[in-house]
Amino acid sequence: MFRWAEKLAPGKAWTNALLSCFYPETCQYCMQERATPQEGFVGPECRLKLKFVRPPFCERCGLPYEGAISGSFVCSNCRDLTLHFRKARSALVAEEMAMEIIHRYKYNRALWFEPFLSGCLISESATDLKNEPCDLIIPVPLHPLKEREREFNQAERLARKLSEATGIPMNNRLLRRVVPTRTQTRLTRKERLENVRKAFAIFGSKRLNGERIVLIDDVFTTGATTSACAKTLLDAGAADVCVWTLARGGLK
Repeated sequence: MFRWAEKLAPGKAWTNALLSCFYPETCQYCMQERATPQEGFVGPECRLKLKFVRPPFCERCGLPYEGAISGSFVCSNCRDLTLHFRKARSALVAEEMAMEIIHRYKYNRALWFEPFLSGCLISESATDLKNEPCDLIIPVPLHPLKEREREFNQAERLARKLSEATGIPMNNRLLRRVVPTRTQTRLTRKERLENVRKAFAIFGSKRLNGERIVLIDDVFTTGATTSACAKTLLDAGAADVCVWTLARGGLK
């Protein structure tokens, strides 16, 4: 129903009006409290259950730790890996509620959650991106077969919202996925790294000229996918790559 409303009403006001006809203003997670289309159909009480990533966390991959850790540190995972991005940060801890909403958005095309999800990403990343000026926002690409199957790329939609909020241009025509890789979900860390090692390439013969790039994806677990993307961009001439994702999994 949302897809039909989106096609009929490209304007935000009309889309919200049509959505309210099909979906009552009820939180689509708990189905109890009130929530509007502008809130992404997630109510205020449910929002309070979210856990945002806060220090202390690994300076390299953003993995949060509990306890009183003072000063900066790099986790043992990052010390054991060759990661090609400079740093990775995430908005939310990948707990049950956050992951259910992301999965419904990603796999069930529950696009009504998009204002909520993009809002979380923007609220957490905007200051960081302002303090570290960037030239381009690039979403992690899907393979064309997967994108046709899913009908959209969630990373691209989130990247577009972040671009609109920050004024940093988005480029979704530079990086491409050339290998239809297996899903990373059930793979070991070693298998994940091998699965995406040659999965990405630059369109045609394009070259970068020292740009500072922000890679956007939905979930960060081991960093295999974003590291493979970062290596491709650095090899093409980027000066720096950092990563922002909605959620951080693989917690200690």
